[in-house]
Amino acid sequence: MGRRREHDENTAAALLDAAERVVAVGGVDAVSVRVLADQVGTTTRAIYSTFGSKDGLIAALGARTFDLLAAAVDALPVTDDPAADLVEAGVSGFRCFVMDHLALFRLGIQQTGTTDTQRAQIRTAATRAFTVLQSRVARLNPHGQLDPRAIYEAATAFHALCEGLAAVETRGSLPAQAAEQLWRNALTALVNGLTPSPPPNEHGADSDHEAAITGSP
Repeated sequence: MGRRREHDENTAAALLDAAERVVAVGGVDAVSVRVLADQVGTTTRAIYSTFGSKDGLIAALGARTFDLLAAAVDALPVTDDPAADLVEAGVSGFRCFVMDHLALFRLGIQQTGTTDTQRAQIRTAATRAFTVLQSRVARLNPHGQLDPRAIYEAATAFHALCEGLAAVETRGSLPAQAAEQLWRNALTALVNGLTPSPPPNEHGADSDHEAAITGSP
């Protein structure tokens, strides 16, 4: 059977899948245009015409990290409890993604072994994915107490905690049976600190305080 020569999205996806497997076993330095072409059953020309170069393919693989992560978070249910939904985005979204794609975590999120040019392309994808996280964080703010900058900072803190927990877990520093609960406890504590108190209303705390002072019912 001859090699496939069509250089479409399916070929690109298959090449990225193969590249992820290679990186998982041997790291970025193990990526070979010839090996990838052979694994996918295409030509080296397909890689050059699709990604420009081996470096371009690695950059695309790093960018794919955030596309897949954003899709994983976006696919999670949205309930009437935005705080619980945000914690779940960390545990069932970020953590599960890392456990399934450790090579992509190291390449795309930690950007291990990448060049400045590759990191620029990866950051573009990271910015797209960050909007998905920000939309989840913004749901903590139904009354509009937080300005966009505060939401951005809250999302940054959430991502940083997820990345740190993932780094600790993936280097084997957490007992496997306790890891998920630690994620939940840590993210819950952070989210509780991010959640603004609802504004007082005429029947709320201010009214109760005024009644206590004036003696009115």
